[in-house]
This record gives sequence, C-alpha cells and structure tokens, in this order.
Amino acid sequence: MTKAVDEKDAERHRAKMAKRKAVQDEEVAGKTVEKGLLIVHTGTGKGKSTAAFGLALRMLGRGKRVGVVQFIKGAWHTAERDALLKFGDQISWHTMGEGFTWETQDRARDIEAAERAWAKAEDLMADPSFGLVILDELNIALRYDYLDLARVIATLKARRPGLHVVVTGRNAKPELIETADLVTEMTLVKHHFAAGVKAQEGIEF
Repeated sequence: MTKAVDEKDAERHRAKMAKRKAVQDEEVAGKTVEKGLLIVHTGTGKGKSTAAFGLALRMLGRGKRVGVVQFIKGAWHTAERDALLKFGDQISWHTMGEGFTWETQDRARDIEAAERAWAKAEDLMADPSFGLVILDELNIALRYDYLDLARVIATLKARRPGLHVVVTGRNAKPELIETADLVTEMTLVKHHFAAGVKAQEGIEF
C-alpha cells in the first residue's frame, strides 16, 4: 500500500528539488566546451568492454559510425559483435588479437598481432566518417609492452578534434590515465566465478 504524503512534506520536497534543479541547471549551463573525448575503462571488475559497447549503441542511435578494434580477444566469438554488425556500414568491427597471453604463449606473435591491431586503429581514427572508435583491451597490449606507450599516447593526443575514443582493459598505464578526459575504474566486489558459476551466453559472451 502506498504511504500517504503529508502536504507540508510534499511542499518541502518541491522547494528542495527546485533549489537543486536551479544549481544543476546553472552548472550545466556553464559547460560550453565540445570536444572528442578520450575515455578509459579499467579496473579489476567486470563490465569494461560492455560499457564501451553501450556507448557504441548510443553513438549508433545518433546515426554516427563506430569502429571497434579488439587487441587481445580473438578466441571467443562474442554476441556483441553479432548484434552490432546488424547496423551494417555504421559499424566497422575488427578482431585482431589471437587470444589472451596465457593462451598464445608466444610473445613475438602477440607483438605482431598488437602491431596489426594498432595499424587498423590508426586507420579508423584517421577516417572522418567515424564518431567513435573503441580500442578494446588496448590496456593489456600496453601492459605487456606489445606496443610503444609513448607512440600510442602521441597518436591519441593528435587525433582529430571531434573523435571520441574508448580504451578498455585492466591496468591502464598512469600516462594514459593522465592523458584521458574520463576514466572509470570498475571495482570487483563479488564475482559469480568464485562460486563455481561458468561463463554463460548473454553474460560473458
């Protein structure tokens, strides 16, 4: 049963929310800069790539093109790719990795794969038709020094003004965090794997 609201309480609430709205509106009005953002999703928690693909959907919904380069993932077939490819030419998806480092066990091969992926990323970032480029698991490639960090950061800084770029993966380098406009750290609080629950369709892949 819904609790009855006292009229005085309701009026106090309206006044409080009106003041809050005025402060919020003033703050929003003061933001006048429009630019392409460098966004980093990092941390030990689940959801870094998933959040990036949520941004992809938002961009696609605005009629913009989205490019995706996956640096490490390669062994798993992901349903996100199947779903986003239904947008046709609006999406350009490139899975360039050959699996996680503990799967390939071949550093030279991993470096070559990372270099190919970075070359594709540079192509997408240079194409003015893209509004968003997602560099999935780039942080892992940088963590293991598969790519030159200074070169990557210099390219990201020099990207065209209106391009948004999202970088995902654990252990983001401090230099990348410093360069980014927005950094979100996913924190692991509880994970079903610890209870013996296996990876499941629609959740992990």
